[in-house]
Amino acid sequence: MPTTRGQLRIYLGAAPGVGKTFAALEEAHRRADRGTDVVIGFVETHGRPSTAELIGDLEVVPRHTVEYRGSSFEEFDVDAVIARAPAVALVDELAHTNVPGSRNAKRWQDIDELLDAGIDVISTVNVQHLESLNDVVATIAGVPQRETVPDEVVRRADQVELADITPEALRRRMTHGNIYPPEKVDAALSNYFRVGNLTALREIALLWLADKVEDQLEQYREDQDITATWESKERVVVALSGGDEGDTLIRRAARIAARSGNADLKAVYVASGDGLTSARSARNLARQRTLVEDLGGSYHQVVGVSIPDALLEFARGVNATQLVLGASRRGRFAQMLSRGIGVTATAKSGPIDVHLVTHEHVAKILRSRPGRGLIDPGRRRLGIVLAVLGIPALLAALNPFHEELSLATMILIVLTAVMGLTLTGGMWPALLAALLGFFLLNFFFTEPYYTFKVSDQEQLIALFIFVALALGGAAVVNLSAARARLAARASAEAQTLATLAGNVLRSGNRLDDLLEQLRETFSLDSVTLLERIEPGAGPDERHEAKSWRPVASAGDARMSPGDADNDIPINDDLALALHGHTLDAADRRIAQAFAMHAAAALERERLERQAEAVDRLTDADKLRTALLAAVSHDLRTPLASVRVAVSSLKSNEDLFTPAERQELLDSAEQSLARLTALVDNLLDMSRLQAGVLGANPVPIALDEAVPTALDELNEQAADVELNIPVDLPEVSADPGLLQRILVNVIANALRFSPEDRPPLVMAGVHGERVELRVVDRGPGVPDDDREAMFRPFQRLGDRDNTTGVGLGLALSRGLAEAMGGTLMPEATPGGGLTMVLALPRHEPHRDVEIEDE
Repeated sequence: MPTTRGQLRIYLGAAPGVGKTFAALEEAHRRADRGTDVVIGFVETHGRPSTAELIGDLEVVPRHTVEYRGSSFEEFDVDAVIARAPAVALVDELAHTNVPGSRNAKRWQDIDELLDAGIDVISTVNVQHLESLNDVVATIAGVPQRETVPDEVVRRADQVELADITPEALRRRMTHGNIYPPEKVDAALSNYFRVGNLTALREIALLWLADKVEDQLEQYREDQDITATWESKERVVVALSGGDEGDTLIRRAARIAARSGNADLKAVYVASGDGLTSARSARNLARQRTLVEDLGGSYHQVVGVSIPDALLEFARGVNATQLVLGASRRGRFAQMLSRGIGVTATAKSGPIDVHLVTHEHVAKILRSRPGRGLIDPGRRRLGIVLAVLGIPALLAALNPFHEELSLATMILIVLTAVMGLTLTGGMWPALLAALLGFFLLNFFFTEPYYTFKVSDQEQLIALFIFVALALGGAAVVNLSAARARLAARASAEAQTLATLAGNVLRSGNRLDDLLEQLRETFSLDSVTLLERIEPGAGPDERHEAKSWRPVASAGDARMSPGDADNDIPINDDLALALHGHTLDAADRRIAQAFAMHAAAALERERLERQAEAVDRLTDADKLRTALLAAVSHDLRTPLASVRVAVSSLKSNEDLFTPAERQELLDSAEQSLARLTALVDNLLDMSRLQAGVLGANPVPIALDEAVPTALDELNEQAADVELNIPVDLPEVSADPGLLQRILVNVIANALRFSPEDRPPLVMAGVHGERVELRVVDRGPGVPDDDREAMFRPFQRLGDRDNTTGVGLGLALSRGLAEAMGGTLMPEATPGGGLTMVLALPRHEPHRDVEIEDE
């Protein structure tokens, strides 16, 4: 039986010292007091006595020690906690980077293992460590954070609680020595812990948590099938018609959203079944979509027969609180016949506020869309009313002239009225008008008058011809309307599919965005792409959830296509399950097109992943082949030297003088040193490629670091010229990594420099960086080959096959980038190559260590 995954509770803070660890420990004590088995997996007290005291009698799982570069580091012991199997484990500092050599690179990955083992976890994190906010915080506080955690890790947490404190209270806590040692307090208060910085960080933390709460609320509403509007957050929806006024409406809606506290802005266009916009309107919509996205909103398109109903359905679906509509462009007579979109939407909006915005195009009559002559239920009702009232009134008005006008003339007048009603209301009003005209013409204008008898046969024939003409005209109009509806529907489908294709091309995660577009288009609750677990099974298993697995979904995933409101088969093993309401036949055609796009997107994504996997394997194979070819040569020479020296020393000591014996020992020592350097380079290169080589930057003076590197190169570097100003600012770098870079780059320059022109090492300040230049006067490197120098094993194939495996420059660039620097080649004026090492300039205020709780 699978283990139930544990729950994760995270205490989020805006800055160090707000009380995250304190709150986490108090929660641990509360659970322990209730009888829960609680242990402390890792708590970093940072030397704060109050935090250490709060641990109290809680069980602390011992940490494990990791050796790295001759030093010992204590890290969280995942295996020990899993073996102990408590109900709850407190693991501090979610974003912590583990020491290289640990099982996981990040602590949040350790915590993931505890959750998979069914252990609940309490953890902490600062907002500055969230990946999406890292650069924002760095801009505000001026201190970049190298330890980050993906936002998704925190968003997946079952509970996120804000450990909050006002900036003034936090600064008082700092002044009292409760956060940093006394010697760091003044610098911290003057830099990172300024009131403005703390206020901005607090706002960022609150907004991020608000988004997390909003996600939880939407999930709850979806789970509970709640469609009513909850005004938990302002959301402004602006309705677009494709007219020129859309730009005005969008800007007005954006201002409303901004005044509502940065509310969400969504623009929606309804592709209705009664026709579509002209080519000009399509261009307007494309421009307005860009405008909405530039203003931070999102563009949506839905399909609906009734525009007001479709708008309100979309607005309720996104939990909108405000709806922005343009004032009507219709004439007064049209407004008398129909209330219009704005008035209808306002009447049906319920708790959604509706803004009718005036614009410069209000006085201009909007040209009818193609198909605007289609007969909707409102026009049909109007036609019936006009038929019932108008035909009797017309014949009553003509009655005094029955002596002067012939029956044929009366029939033509009434037939004209019937044709007018046909154009207004369609078939049924025309039929009613024709029947009324037949009986009233008979009553008023055929002999004997005022009876329904007809004495003249020709008059009876004329009346029947009148009815036939009236019905024939109505049939023609009705057929024209039906064909216009089909054409309009086809145009609506075409525009929807064009928008679909555009969204697919514009989106990053194409399959998920495609399903979300389908869900929004038809206002569905969820859309799920399902794949059969066992390909080739029969159709009887469409209702079996165990036979299907969700590949992607928008909304809650459905487990089988047969249980959905709409089952859209794609092929034998793929289906689209739509939940929310049943689609009609025309909408299913569009959904089927979406389904085929979804299948193609799924296949494309899988092919891309396979291609990436093949590329990785190919690269790894190339690297392995090059490594074996290079190492086979470079290991052979020093190993042979060591073997000869050791064998000679073992054979007979009397054969060698003390000087010769010492020479053999020196040869063996040098060969072993070459082997050690080779292995170190290979290990560091593998760590770089795995992304686990850490750097610990500290302030370093280059006028001290360069001579140390030259000393390591011994006599061969005796002639290197130095031009490093004494007053050069310090750089922020890892001492060990910097020395490796300098040794590799200077050794490379020595190798190619003429004997009479040794390399020159010079340095200077360029903006926020300090550049160290190693200049040689050798043969130089062609422009096309400069980047190839930084690929591993590029020495292979050179004439000189005696100086290493070709990792020096590749490793040096990787080490430089690990410290936030760069290593770039330039041509030396007059011939040769210049290697430029640029490192971050050390800023004094960054001496303040920004510690987590």
